[in-house]
Amino acid sequence: MEHLIQHFRKDEQPFIERVMEWQRDVEYRHHMRLTDFLDPREQFIVSAIIGQNDELSIHSYGVFEEPERKRMIICPSYMSPSVDDFQIKVFSIHYPSKFLQLKHRDVLGALLSLGMNRSKFGDIKIEDDVIQFVLSAEVAEYIQTNLVSIGKSKVQLEELNDIEKLIQSKEKWIEKSFTVSSMRLDTILSTTLKISREKSKLLIQSGKVKVNWTVRESVSFELQEGDILSISGFGRLKILTTEGRTKKEKIRLLIGHLEQK
Repeated sequence: MEHLIQHFRKDEQPFIERVMEWQRDVEYRHHMRLTDFLDPREQFIVSAIIGQNDELSIHSYGVFEEPERKRMIICPSYMSPSVDDFQIKVFSIHYPSKFLQLKHRDVLGALLSLGMNRSKFGDIKIEDDVIQFVLSAEVAEYIQTNLVSIGKSKVQLEELNDIEKLIQSKEKWIEKSFTVSSMRLDTILSTTLKISREKSKLLIQSGKVKVNWTVRESVSFELQEGDILSISGFGRLKILTTEGRTKKEKIRLLIGHLEQK
């Protein structure tokens, strides 16, 4: 396991230790272990660690089509979790959309202002004046009782049980292969976005680049498989897979690009 852990970053160590604790718990108790909502990088870490154990299996679910954040279940390989085991609720938000338009950041801010940890709710989807979000069943009653306004707008929540009414994702990741000299943040940005190294450096140092939802201002920050980058003005990048090296020792990468709308 040590040889596996060394491939992760130091600031990911607390989460790695938690995953290993989940693994030991499932092995000892022979039951299902349900996580909170995990972002893609955390899902990658769980899969990398638990996937080494043939006696355990991993299942994930986030309700929406191609969800970003998912709850995961770690269990003995002979168990088969159902959708109900993920304990997720879906809500629609009703508000006077004729007078204002709520955005993703407004909903996210309102949920966080109620003292909710980001891991307690999953994706937030908005299409025109329709807003839907998913959250852990254990906090659903609290949210339904206390989320009465977002910004200056009064809101009403309605639990959504009909999956046919879910907002369908219109986002498409465009996959493309690249060859890079290193996994440095500035190198990846300049190569994939086709901008100068100087411009990529400026974006990073001005705080306009996030890696896995954390601002990274070091141009030499090393990226890894599974990382998601958010770049102001350019949309998102996802490091999908590393595909080996060329004869000149350059790194082949498959990268997804979600263009900004």
